[in-house]
Amino acid sequence: MAGAGGGGCPAGGNDFQWCFSQVKGAIDEDVAEADIISTVEFNYSGDLLATGDKGGRVVIFQREQEVPILKPMDLMVEASPRRIFANAHTYHINSISVNSDHETYLSADDLRINLWHLEITDRSFNIVDIKPANMEELTEVITAAEFHPHQCNVFVYSSSKGTIRLCDMRSSALCDRHSKFFEEPEDPSSRSFFSEIISSISDVKFSHSGRYMMTRDYLSVKVWDLNMESRPVETHQVHEYLRSKLCSLYENDCIFDKFECCWNGSDSAIMTGSYNNFFRMFDRDTRRDVTLEASRESSKPRASLKPRKVCTGGKRKKDEISVDSLDLNKKILHTAWHPADNVIAVAATNNLYIFQDKIN
Repeated sequence: MAGAGGGGCPAGGNDFQWCFSQVKGAIDEDVAEADIISTVEFNYSGDLLATGDKGGRVVIFQREQEVPILKPMDLMVEASPRRIFANAHTYHINSISVNSDHETYLSADDLRINLWHLEITDRSFNIVDIKPANMEELTEVITAAEFHPHQCNVFVYSSSKGTIRLCDMRSSALCDRHSKFFEEPEDPSSRSFFSEIISSISDVKFSHSGRYMMTRDYLSVKVWDLNMESRPVETHQVHEYLRSKLCSLYENDCIFDKFECCWNGSDSAIMTGSYNNFFRMFDRDTRRDVTLEASRESSKPRASLKPRKVCTGGKRKKDEISVDSLDLNKKILHTAWHPADNVIAVAATNNLYIFQDKIN
């Protein structure tokens, strides 16, 4: 692993040679709903790592500079809200994104995106509203939104129909008309009952450089060049072996799971989650990929993570797992990559796993 304070991810990190660092959380088989981790994110420097759970608790881990590990901070003060912003959403908020101007932020729900000033708590400005006059005419909802990392006037939002709209607040105060519209043409031969459901975008993230954006749908991760709207420049299959299982995934509601995705610090690799506590990493330069597992069984200090493979039929090899044996209740929805070093955090239900690249 690169030393603390090092700039950029080392080239060796893209070899996907990872080892176990730490795991935080209970071992209980019966997990309470309130204990399920709902978000995980590093701060800008990477010295702090925060997790939130469905019980409304926030836990912050601090990195020790002498030994590159993460330890829980001693509770010095109780968490208390510094500002409470007025209720401006009718539906659940799916995204909050702070602007690069460090003065404003956006909040998005299914139908609206509001712009807030950090110092003004009692009102916001509505910048996107897709609510039709007649709700029976509603054809799509907003699924995620994010500000551009460098251009404070630009933001994107994704929809349940698999489209992404880039908006420029300099063009119009109300951004119902987008500046750019990103959509991949559908192959008519592969259309099915589930096509619209699995094309819904669950997450959108700008690259650190601001040149690209990444979207996650149910089966894949796509990378888009902001200068090309017609199709993505990269498509990475996350768990294509589940395509034949869509009917059962629909019946047990797993098809509606919302997986997130993240970039590494140099935008050369991406990561996202899957089922059976698997998570996937893709090297954008070499086009190599790997499936790894967050498991307490392999959580010995410095233990190397072994790539996992899923068998879709025929004779199963010794180191493979059958697609029918995957535990769909164990899912990696939230992941985070350190902004400078090759350290990753993976949330598996009520456990937080921390891995670092293998020290040669």
